[in-house]
Amino acid sequence: MPYQPPFNLTHPMLSLVADIAELIGIWNTAQGGELVPQLRRGNRIKTIQASLAIEQNTLTLEQVTAVLDGKTVLGPPKDVQEVKNAFAAYDAMPGWQPHKQADLLAAHNILLHGLADDAGRIRSSDVGVYQGKRLVHMAPPAGRVPLLLTQLLDWLKNSDAHPLIASCAFHYEFEFIHPFSDGNGRMGRLWQTLILSKWQPALAYLPVESLIKHQQADYYRLLNQADKTADCSEFIVFLLESIKTALLQAIQTEQSTLSKTLVKTQAKTPVKILELLSAQPELTLAEIAIHIGKSVSAVERAAAKLQREGKLKFIGPRKGGHWQVL
Repeated sequence: MPYQPPFNLTHPMLSLVADIAELIGIWNTAQGGELVPQLRRGNRIKTIQASLAIEQNTLTLEQVTAVLDGKTVLGPPKDVQEVKNAFAAYDAMPGWQPHKQADLLAAHNILLHGLADDAGRIRSSDVGVYQGKRLVHMAPPAGRVPLLLTQLLDWLKNSDAHPLIASCAFHYEFEFIHPFSDGNGRMGRLWQTLILSKWQPALAYLPVESLIKHQQADYYRLLNQADKTADCSEFIVFLLESIKTALLQAIQTEQSTLSKTLVKTQAKTPVKILELLSAQPELTLAEIAIHIGKSVSAVERAAAKLQREGKLKFIGPRKGGHWQVL
């Protein structure tokens, strides 16, 4: 029987996938094809600081930013090295393929450079995950890791699961296998980002880790629950909810930035709406709101008024239709 991660498709999963896909469309429209550079840099810093903080790295956002800028930072040398390694790994990410074990090992080699003697190599001894002195997960024996990892990567390559769900299932199974002696948490989050970025490039800069950092107790609880029940469905839902929330926050940030840097005109909302729809009649009201830095409700009211005045008309079905400026 072919290998399959332990999860079942559920209605909450499918609903979240639909919500996330819609939000990605809005976010991509707001970016105009490319994320604002300062947001891209800021999101990457948030991602790295949060992912490392989950693993007890003590550096703050300000200190991580200073490391990126090449400044001297007063902090544990190990923590500084972890930040440098993480930046190098995320920079190298576009050149990797999620299903290739050689790329996975190369990524681990960068992440653990100067921090572990076996960086870039699968563990050769048994490991357990502890909370304090309590063992919460005993990983599979070292002798089984090569086969388990090969099966997982083959499944990722050939699965017809939606990339959002596949990335979350991979995240769980990777942590279950614990293929390395150290750095498994960082690697699991990095590899999920890689999987998502191959589906939607903008997701390479979505700081989902910041949300996970603030929900660490739930993150670890659901990982442990999945181990006990041999079902990671609830963990997948947790990660999908985190991605959705991160997208909502990113859109709000993008909207604020656009209103400051891109919206120069002082024209009233109805005029801006007509100008936009004359050029892009397929835009939704939510997308228009982001373009002009207004709330969706404000745009909806203005559009309704324009329709009453006979200046604007919607043609076709709600999905797939378009606006016509009269």
